[in-house]
Amino acid sequence: MVITPQKNEMKSRIVKNYDGYQSFQYLTPGKHYKPFQLPQSEKYRQTVEIKLREDQERIFETLLKYYPIVSLRDHGFVVPKKQEDIIPYCRQLHTAFDYEGLALSGVDVIFENFMDGISILTSTNGLKWDDVILTLGIRYCDMAKQTTAYLAKNYQDLLDAKKTDCIAILPSLEAASILENEVDRVDVLYGLGIRCMGITLNEANTLGSGLIEKNDSGLTKFGHKVVERMNLVGMVIDISHCGELTSLDVIEASEDPVFITHAGARAVWNSPRMKTDEVIKACAEKGGIIGVCAAPNTTLSSKNPNQHTIESVMEHLEYLIDLVGIDHVGLGPDTFFGNHVGLQHAFDDMLSLSESHGEKFQESSYVKGLENPTEATKNMIRWMIKHDYTVQDIQKIIGGNALRVLEEILSHS
Repeated sequence: MVITPQKNEMKSRIVKNYDGYQSFQYLTPGKHYKPFQLPQSEKYRQTVEIKLREDQERIFETLLKYYPIVSLRDHGFVVPKKQEDIIPYCRQLHTAFDYEGLALSGVDVIFENFMDGISILTSTNGLKWDDVILTLGIRYCDMAKQTTAYLAKNYQDLLDAKKTDCIAILPSLEAASILENEVDRVDVLYGLGIRCMGITLNEANTLGSGLIEKNDSGLTKFGHKVVERMNLVGMVIDISHCGELTSLDVIEASEDPVFITHAGARAVWNSPRMKTDEVIKACAEKGGIIGVCAAPNTTLSSKNPNQHTIESVMEHLEYLIDLVGIDHVGLGPDTFFGNHVGLQHAFDDMLSLSESHGEKFQESSYVKGLENPTEATKNMIRWMIKHDYTVQDIQKIIGGNALRVLEEILSHS
């Protein structure tokens, strides 16, 4: 059953400061940028209602009010309603960012890459330096006009989010392809606020092999230089989209723990997008964190490959806990607002998305129970409560683990 909340219901569910600001409202659509038809209240739809007992509801409210909640990957990005609008929409600077939707999410800290992988302002294939810098600049400008979210530069900024009823955005990049062969660009990106960066996306770059490459030759000499520099400046290293050998090389080369911000377990779903036990255990042994992804058609389960639901996603969570322990697991839903699968189709060839999905399956148009940021993390928390996870274990998964490691890495700054 899909439940679409009314406007007054949504307002009552907002748990963060929100002053009504709409993305780029200081500009005039049609005069300063080309407007596209965007989804409205349906983008906040609740696809599954996880009902709890009264005592369990109190636990949920306590967690939401007092315990830091960290999403290792989510987005304020809004996809236009019409499929044919997606590419032209992404070819302009002014793509909508949903502050109200994030305020509804209850999340305190979000690793946000501002959709740098689909920034095609100057290029046809994305992940280019100019595209990423322009995207960061325009988004930072938009964020400066509102009071819901702020850019986090250090560990204290992350802790302040809960205290101030705001959202700390930890600026991130999906992949380091934009470095080309310039290691000093790591410092430049840090100066521009970037605090987390992936090594590769799905395809290889100058640092190493992506997860779809037939031959993974591991971390390159330049890749080793980048890992060293990221350690020195205090930037989180993400291997979510790296190939097997490259992932292992990065973990070994890094002085700091490494994050897998949004992925799952290959033992649950045999796909290149998922991580093997060897990589997961190596990451955990180095002190790293694995965030469970919920993007459509990624963290499926071989038990029911033709339905992508919260149950299949949480099967990955439970497998990871059994494999490496509760202290090395987090949440990285990777959701945004609007048609996620439509966006995947629009950028499939450019980002090799279907190749990363692996096994054949019946495509789901969304993940039932985890459709967007307004329901994803909350439903994951409610699911854990319903399945008798202790408050102590839940607080580790929803943020405690991530913050423990982030304090270590960001202290370099």
